[in-house]
Amino acid sequence: MHKIIKIKNLDCAACAAELSEELNAIGGISDATADFINQRVSLDYADDEALSKAVYAITHFEKVELLEGGAPKRERHLKEILSIAISAAFFVPALVMQLLGCNKWAVFALFLCSALAAGWQVVWNVLHFRGLSTFLDENFLMTLAAVGAFAISEPLEGAAVMLLYQIGELLQSVAVGSSRGAISRLAALKSDSAILVEGDGQRETDPEELKAGDVILLRSGDKVPADCVLLEGETSLDVKSLTGEAILREASAGDSLLAGCVNVGSPVKARVERPVSESAVAKILDLVENSSAKKAKPEKFITRFARIYTPVVVLLAVLIAVVPPLFQGFDFAKWLVPAIEFLVISCPCALIISVPLTYFSGVGTLARCGVLTKGAVYLDELAAVKVALFDKTGTLTEGSFSVSKVVGGERVLLLAAAVEKNSSHPLAQAFARTQTDLSPSQVKEFAGMGLSAAVGGKEVLVGSLRFLRSRGVEAAPADTLSAVVYVAEEGKLLGHVEIEDKLRAEAKGALEALGRAGLYRAVLTGDAKERAEALLKGLPLEEIRAGLLPSEKAACAEGFKARGKLLYVGDGINDAPVMAVSDVAVAMGGLGSDAAIEASDLVLAGDSLAALPKAIKGAKKTKRIVRENIGFSVGVKIALMAVSVVATATGLFALPIWAAVFGDVGVMLLAVLNSLRMRPDLK
Repeated sequence: MHKIIKIKNLDCAACAAELSEELNAIGGISDATADFINQRVSLDYADDEALSKAVYAITHFEKVELLEGGAPKRERHLKEILSIAISAAFFVPALVMQLLGCNKWAVFALFLCSALAAGWQVVWNVLHFRGLSTFLDENFLMTLAAVGAFAISEPLEGAAVMLLYQIGELLQSVAVGSSRGAISRLAALKSDSAILVEGDGQRETDPEELKAGDVILLRSGDKVPADCVLLEGETSLDVKSLTGEAILREASAGDSLLAGCVNVGSPVKARVERPVSESAVAKILDLVENSSAKKAKPEKFITRFARIYTPVVVLLAVLIAVVPPLFQGFDFAKWLVPAIEFLVISCPCALIISVPLTYFSGVGTLARCGVLTKGAVYLDELAAVKVALFDKTGTLTEGSFSVSKVVGGERVLLLAAAVEKNSSHPLAQAFARTQTDLSPSQVKEFAGMGLSAAVGGKEVLVGSLRFLRSRGVEAAPADTLSAVVYVAEEGKLLGHVEIEDKLRAEAKGALEALGRAGLYRAVLTGDAKERAEALLKGLPLEEIRAGLLPSEKAACAEGFKARGKLLYVGDGINDAPVMAVSDVAVAMGGLGSDAAIEASDLVLAGDSLAALPKAIKGAKKTKRIVRENIGFSVGVKIALMAVSVVATATGLFALPIWAAVFGDVGVMLLAVLNSLRMRPDLK
């Protein structure tokens, strides 16, 4: 059995790793992961007894508590601020007294009070022994540094270590909390209530209780509670919460309304198409909340690196404290400080925190732009993309089909409508408003080609010209550039229906932006070449591959991989095969099929192609910041460790312990702040 437990007060990456180890050691618990960014624990458990032990371990781990209902409140950090203020109240007078040459024991006592006020919780965490891993965490390193400083009569250094560490921890918590807040604000997409229309009356209800077919009233200012279809009238929708674009979208009868949008027009009625749990909002929240499960390569590397790196630096610190004195008159006191500094500087928290936080911030930034990412690993893939392939229908075009012409009489339209209502192909939407009493049976769909059915005891074929010819029907192509659905009965062509579609307004701008980013752009479509070229005329595309079946699209996509990493954008069930072979698969979230969304790595929540160039820009920025943090953190730490050892060996100067604290806390804080550069919306 699987369970996700929401928690609060877990703000340390090293602590999260430690908690995960504790949980995995419990009998009956497996695959336990503590996520300090999303503030939750995910685990598999065998029985209720194992779950109870896990909950006990979680609630007795440092300051961690269970989060009961709803989203966590914004942390005010009053206790941390108070302890820092009390510590500073002792530290400042002690520093002044030391400069004035006052009694050294009075100065020592004040610095000791300052250190205890700031670091009592740190010391308590060390004394509260939980296993050998405790001796490799930051609490132990800071306690060791402070105690060592007081032991060698450097109380100023000892108090400064604890005070600076707590200030750094506070600033880190504020920065991480800020990033969490950016993600948690997505929860505001959910509506708190819905107006259900029942006969001539109406009542307020919980959106979770809505089901497909229910009719709801959307007043001006109401948030759309579930994906639905406008029944009558016209209105305007504010879709910024889904797409990140500050524009209004006009909607009329028959148009889809996505959950999370805001009705800013007149009151209208709409029919619920799917439960709230399957809505666009639910997809957004689920994808973002679970995005940390699929880690990028740098994240995985940092996790493995820390397991090896920490024991190695502890051993090196011991060697620094023991080996040099053997050759310098057994002066162990001289080398104790650089050994402590080496330990403090070497703590890998800057990497452990900043790298996942950067990806988390990247995922959140893309979500605010209307792009949902199923995991950090796809940000790295997206940043490396060189080729962008697109499906045509419903992707570069709006996918809002309408019947423009019928050749062969009304029966042709009625037969096409009756059979196509059983189809998953986007073109079938054109017949949604056609009323027919015909009831087809034995319906079979041939992906990307058409359907066969029995209507009134006669075999009816509806689909492409290729499909009819493959079934022995003699037919000539219609002289039109519109999409065509041919209809045959008992092996004879009855006529055809012409269907119109139009390009998305943002398609040209999105493709131009992708071109500026250096991507090769092409279209894969099952439509006829002449029709596809006529419709896509004017779009900045390098290539159009037309007349392709779904299986042929997949093979064609494989060929494009020779140019580099491949991105594919599609919206229908027929796009799933080519999505499976692409490096990054993108689905149109609003109108896209569930199969396409399941097969995708990214989802365009508001069906806006304009969000795609922003996503690529965000992915590249994320990868750049990750590299900056790794290079900066490792570089500064190595430099400070080398300076500490060389300074002691040469006797030219002594590196103060507070500089070592900066090498840990300061570097970590700078890396975290650098990670939060992802937060501003991408333009």
